Amino acid sequence: MTSWEFGRIIYLVLLLVVVGGWFFIQNRNGLSKLLQQALIWVFLFIGVIAAIGLWEDVRNISSPRQAIHSNGQIEIPASPDGHFYLTAQINGTPVRFVVDTGATDIVLSRQDALKSGLDPEELTFLGEAMTANGVVRTAPVRLQSVSVGPILDQNVRAWVNGGEMDSSLLGMSYLRRYSGIEITPKSLTLTR
Repeated sequence: MTSWEFGRIIYLVLLLVVVGGWFFIQNRNGLSKLLQQALIWVFLFIGVIAAIGLWEDVRNISSPRQAIHSNGQIEIPASPDGHFYLTAQINGTPVRFVVDTGATDIVLSRQDALKSGLDPEELTFLGEAMTANGVVRTAPVRLQSVSVGPILDQNVRAWVNGGEMDSSLLGMSYLRRYSGIEITPKSLTLTR
C-alpha cells in the first residue's frame, strides 16, 4: 500500500468517526431506537451484498446453463441432481439431453422424437436395448442435424426408445465426436 492510499484510508476513517460522532450526539436521547435502526440498515446492507455475491450461484442452482465458448468448448454445469444436461438443436428443435457416458448412442424419448419431426407411430421398432428398467424396443433413425451453438453435425445415427423415458440420452456415439471430455464435480467440458 502506498503512502497516498494509506492517507486516503486515514482520511475516510476520520471522516466516518466525525460524521458518526455527530450523528450519535444528535440522537443520544433516543439511543435504543437509533441502535435498532442502525442494525436494520446494517443487516439490509449485508443482505444486499450477500445477494449480489451469491446471485450467480443461485441462478446456476435454479437453472444451470451450458456455456458455449468461441474455442469450440461446451461447458455444462452439474445440476443439483448430479447429472449434466445439454440442450441441443435436433433438426432445428431444442431438445434437452442427459449426458450419459453409459449410453452407447443418442436415444430420443418418443416425445422428443415427435418434437424433432420424427413420428414414432411410423417407426419400426426392430432393436432392443438393456436399460435399468429392463429390455425396451428401439427404432433406428437418422437425424438431419444435431447442433450445439456453432457446432453442427449432420446425418447423425440415433435411436427412438419405444418405452417410457423421462429424458433423452446423449451417449458415447455423439460424445466421441469431441476431442476431449473433462468431468469435474461441478462441470463437464466438451472440446471439439
